[in-house]
Amino acid sequence: MAYLAVPIAAQNLDQARQQIKAALAAGAEMLELRTDYLENLDMDLVQSLIAEARSATKQSLPVIVTCRDEKQGGARTYPEQLRIEILIEAVRAGSDFIDCEYDNFLSTEVQEKIKAVLAESSKTRLILSAHDFKSRFQDINRLYHDILTMCPTAIPKLVYTANHINDCFEAFDLLANSSGDSIVFCMGAAGLITRIIAKKLDSFVTFASIDEKTATAPGQLTIEQFRRLYRYDDIDADTELFGVIADPVGHSLSPAIHNACFADKGMNKLYLPLLVEGSQKEFDEFLNNILSRKWLNFRGFSVTIPHKENALNYVRDKQGFVEPLAEKIGAVNTLVIGTDGKLAAYNTDYAAALDSITSTLGITRAGLRDLPVAVIGAGGVARAIVAGLSDTGARIKIYNRTVKKAERLADEFSCDFAPLDDLPNVEAELLINCTSIGMYPNVDETPLPKECIKKDMVVFDTVYNPAETLLLKQAKQAGAKTIDGLSMFVNQALAQFKLFTGQNANSDIMRKTILQRFE
Repeated sequence: MAYLAVPIAAQNLDQARQQIKAALAAGAEMLELRTDYLENLDMDLVQSLIAEARSATKQSLPVIVTCRDEKQGGARTYPEQLRIEILIEAVRAGSDFIDCEYDNFLSTEVQEKIKAVLAESSKTRLILSAHDFKSRFQDINRLYHDILTMCPTAIPKLVYTANHINDCFEAFDLLANSSGDSIVFCMGAAGLITRIIAKKLDSFVTFASIDEKTATAPGQLTIEQFRRLYRYDDIDADTELFGVIADPVGHSLSPAIHNACFADKGMNKLYLPLLVEGSQKEFDEFLNNILSRKWLNFRGFSVTIPHKENALNYVRDKQGFVEPLAEKIGAVNTLVIGTDGKLAAYNTDYAAALDSITSTLGITRAGLRDLPVAVIGAGGVARAIVAGLSDTGARIKIYNRTVKKAERLADEFSCDFAPLDDLPNVEAELLINCTSIGMYPNVDETPLPKECIKKDMVVFDTVYNPAETLLLKQAKQAGAKTIDGLSMFVNQALAQFKLFTGQNANSDIMRKTILQRFE
């Protein structure tokens, strides 16, 4: 059993009542009473707080009482003697668990007091915790064994800061290799996934806040995010893992849409945000860590900025399969791990763009031959779209602020090119914006004057936030057909879902999920 515990970090009893009520309404499976947040802390206040928790939960939910030392993340500077007295009182008041810092438990006096009161109770269990708010523990395995040597009946709680996602794997290894109850996860953005898959790896507890304001540690998710976005109730040891590899990754819509479609299909699969910072070296280390731990059961990845080329290089080095056009593009956005551990790499961006174009025009890809196309931009998105259109035989002209970059891309795919200043003279039946101009929050920007848009054009903007950019609004006003970036984003995600699962996802669910996130 991995409990989803919600900390009650209130300053007074009235606040605590409100937080307890909110936590229960959100689906908390355990409450952690953070008494170090309380003002004017004393024994009577702790008794009242425990009584409130018991009354509200009708004895059904386990309760942890914590009075955290300020050196280990406590909210207030309460003296050690008071903190220990609070834990002793919590045992006597019937708390299911008390959490004491292992460093403090090393004191003979503290140890004797805690052990003596626990001997009086057949109900309360001891959690011995250690936190590192700066980095990894020097030797997490040694620390784990030291805690159990000191108190074999204790639940070790080891929480450290992951400064890179590759720091998370020793937490995974400890959970996988240990027996008995233990709590192990990482703080910080890079450590987010350890909180989410704690249940899969049978960590005794993972923590979620009521809302962002009441979070008690860096990287703590809300209980709503756990249960709705990451499908916490459906996670078990057999859950297959997927994710988006990116830097940054916090803004990504991919977890929301893929998890919604997994839920729609009733699949035991989970999609995670994977913050992989650094370059090829760090990317390679991450995937090596994944592939050497088959028991994690990662089956596939979406890959985006800045790792699309790194992913291609990695699969080449591992002698995996690379889709031919993805090889030509020089970047991939999808990795699939086969049941034999072999890697396959694909680029669904170009196919998504072509599908968006052909469905709007009501033609097949063969109908794109000799179509005059203007592409604005010469970055990664432009490269994928130019490669796809070039493969169909379209007549492409690339416009870019840095002319040399446009020239290099044009030479590679036998296209024309021009400086961005030439856009007012554009003559094309299909115009595609592959830049970030007009993306939220800069929604009042557009890559070309509205006077340049003609009613017989098709205007495609690959920006998907907002769903209707200023460019598309002006194109509609001019009477032109439009294609929004949301269509391309959904199409590439649909293709990825098919590669991940072998099944077709519901495009309406994807689009609805994205629009809800924009609200």
